[in-house]
Amino acid sequence: MLSRGTWEDKAIDGINYTLLILIVCMTLYPFYYVLVLSFNQGSDSVVGGVYLWPRNFTVDNYATFMSDSNWYKAFGVTVSRAIVGSVLGVLFTLLMAYGLAAKDLLFQKTYFTIVIFAMYFSGGLIPYYVVLRSLGLLNTFWVYVIPTMISTFFLLIAVSFFREIPQELRESAHLDGAGEVSIFIRIILPISKPLIATMALFMGVGQWNAWLDSVYFVQNDNLRTLTFRMIETINKSRVPIDAIAFASDASNVTSYSLQVTALIVSIAPIICVYPFLQKYFVQGIMLGSVKE
Repeated sequence: MLSRGTWEDKAIDGINYTLLILIVCMTLYPFYYVLVLSFNQGSDSVVGGVYLWPRNFTVDNYATFMSDSNWYKAFGVTVSRAIVGSVLGVLFTLLMAYGLAAKDLLFQKTYFTIVIFAMYFSGGLIPYYVVLRSLGLLNTFWVYVIPTMISTFFLLIAVSFFREIPQELRESAHLDGAGEVSIFIRIILPISKPLIATMALFMGVGQWNAWLDSVYFVQNDNLRTLTFRMIETINKSRVPIDAIAFASDASNVTSYSLQVTALIVSIAPIICVYPFLQKYFVQGIMLGSVKE
């Protein structure tokens, strides 16, 4: 017969569950609070006192957000750079890592020295700007994608992962007449799903949240990102009494209510995608951390 535990064990369990519930509430409530404000009338939110549910429920904030072409274009640019940047970043990082993982690669130590140096040091903003200008990337969509096609951090993790793959797989594929490209596509990539999912998640979130490149390297308003528009709205809301003066007579939408609405729209895709990658993410987060 299993013991149900003493009262001391039950007391400790109760304290642990209570602390865990408090931590969960403290973690989730800020997101819930922003969600409530996004469905509350903007001019009413300025008064305060909205905590658990919308006091004056409205969808005018979302209607204004979707009707503004600047927000609409920024959302499209952000989605495009997240998808294209993640796919190209994962692909080229894996290709480079696969080559560096080869045991018979010439000048292997030199390549790793360059990669590690590039991971810890940079030339600075001005030299980086000059390089982008010389490549013709300024004020183009590709300034968001091409500079991030190689992730040095995930490059080292991928190299460690590829080195743990049994060499016999490649050798048997070579005996069957397969080339390196065929081996990489048909053998290496299918068994690298945890690595690919982890890289795609981190790179996608990084692309989604990036905004400095839109500030420094882009002047075309049609190429502005969602995070840039959010920062722009935040700066507008710092103007005295702007939260009231910005309100529209028709919809009572303020700059702050539009800001929290943009925040909900910006985090919703990430929240929707994460559950599908969680299984691979849990496996991939430990890649390269344990050696047998």
